[in-house]
Amino acid sequence: MTQPDFATLVSRWFQEHARDLPWRAPGVSPWAILVSEVMLQQTPVVRVVPAWQAWLTRWPEPAALAADTPAEAIRMWGRLGYPRRAVRLRECAVAIVERHAGRVPDRLDQLLALPGVGTYTARAVAAFAYGQRHPVVDTNVRRVVSRAVAGEPDAGPVTRPADLVATEELLPVQPAAAALASAAFMELGAVICTARSPRCPACPVESICAWRASGQEAPAGPTRRPQRYAGTDRQVRGLLLGVLREHSEPVPHQRLDQVWSDDVQRARALAGLVQDGLVEPAGTDSYRLAGDGPSPPTADLTA
Repeated sequence: MTQPDFATLVSRWFQEHARDLPWRAPGVSPWAILVSEVMLQQTPVVRVVPAWQAWLTRWPEPAALAADTPAEAIRMWGRLGYPRRAVRLRECAVAIVERHAGRVPDRLDQLLALPGVGTYTARAVAAFAYGQRHPVVDTNVRRVVSRAVAGEPDAGPVTRPADLVATEELLPVQPAAAALASAAFMELGAVICTARSPRCPACPVESICAWRASGQEAPAGPTRRPQRYAGTDRQVRGLLLGVLREHSEPVPHQRLDQVWSDDVQRARALAGLVQDGLVEPAGTDSYRLAGDGPSPPTADLTA
């Protein structure tokens, strides 16, 4: 398998079959692409699209979000899950304003230095917003490369440095073509080369896929056990945040007590929200979303 053949085949397929996602439209700003990449982490596309559109309508530039409160970012995040992303995205907006005059930087080292921006997100923004040549490696890309190149049915649960190297070797030399290929690899893994039910006959590289040639089958079970939600601290945290999002004024502790009957678990979840910077005490017996008011005296979280 030659590198240009692989990238060219997948890129051609992508140009014809890619999903029509709003952050892929011509002229979408680097800020809008950064927001999409943060929202898409561990969240299905169908849930992200309306949230992304609402977020960009309210905060079309980093400066607009930086000027607002963390509480409003948490409210706007709604039920996308993992709400610390909202706080980190606002911190990122503040850093962009302070360090880069309100413009999302185009250098990889500067992107990596932004709060909450890791290896994947930085490379995704550099490639998709600025057309640069970087290996953009998520779970879908690792699976495509593992199967097509290495002949392995699964890439494992975490990204390794070797995954970046293997993906970069497949990219065209020309930056714009490499950025297109990065998007194409990701799309192929998301809609064709899926973990449990790959649609190999529809794959543009079926004829040169090492895994297909090996005759191996897809793993029968998940690579990682799905995380349980019902009854966990995550569920309790979500219920507490749901109440706090509905109020701009401090919420009495007694009202929060009503969302979950287990006192110990509820107190632990509330303390975790405070520790994560999502919630803050408001006086001695009330709470509010972070940034919804002046700094309060410290309260006893175990009360």
